[in-house]
Amino acid sequence: MKMEVRMLTKMSLTNQIKQDLQNLATEERAKISRKFFKTGQGEYGQGDIFIGITVPDTKKMAEKYKNLSIKEIKELLQSKIHEYRLTALHILVIKFKKSNEKERQEICDFYLNNTNCINNWDLVDSSAHYILGENLSNKDKQILEKLARSDNLWERRIAIISTLQLIRKNQFEETFKIANILLNDKHDLIHKAVGWMLREVGKKNQTKEEEFLMKYYKSMPRTMLRYAIERFSKEKKDFFMRKD
Repeated sequence: MKMEVRMLTKMSLTNQIKQDLQNLATEERAKISRKFFKTGQGEYGQGDIFIGITVPDTKKMAEKYKNLSIKEIKELLQSKIHEYRLTALHILVIKFKKSNEKERQEICDFYLNNTNCINNWDLVDSSAHYILGENLSNKDKQILEKLARSDNLWERRIAIISTLQLIRKNQFEETFKIANILLNDKHDLIHKAVGWMLREVGKKNQTKEEEFLMKYYKSMPRTMLRYAIERFSKEKKDFFMRKD
């Protein structure tokens, strides 16, 4: 009987967060989100379902329900509704930050086992470096190369965005390694992500960033390069944008 009551409580809690999120939804915002996140036929977010909730509201809801179990988070993460998945990832980040090393590894494993649900750039960018990147700070980082070579666009983005946490700790090697793998990637979202991470390296050590760019700027996709040199002086921007 106690087990049945406990199971009912868990189901009720998951349903409650969904209901609370639904209460915050607006069709006007949903329309904007569907357009912004490219959910049309043939676009990168094709078929994703938005109900129209702001990011600050999903974060507030995550804080309210931060004690959800991994099982409950999984149910939320596997939803077809984008904002449910985003909220689930916010909760996962909160739990990760408050966990011990063993628990962090379990959360990281869970994250990697559910990358199929982390399927838009905002989902990646709000979680990858906080969970995978932080977890790899003092561990073997081979998983990043595996993700960078994936056929899945979002796993490739997870690979490069995860290095942001390493950059913040003045660890640049993995960013350069993953950037090198992704130099010939065909997707604009990867070009932007790589350029962004190179720019973040430059904030810490512009000399290191320039050393990398000197090797690859002539063959680098223009969008990637523009993002990378955004904070450079006009003279340096002009230099790197030349193709000759």
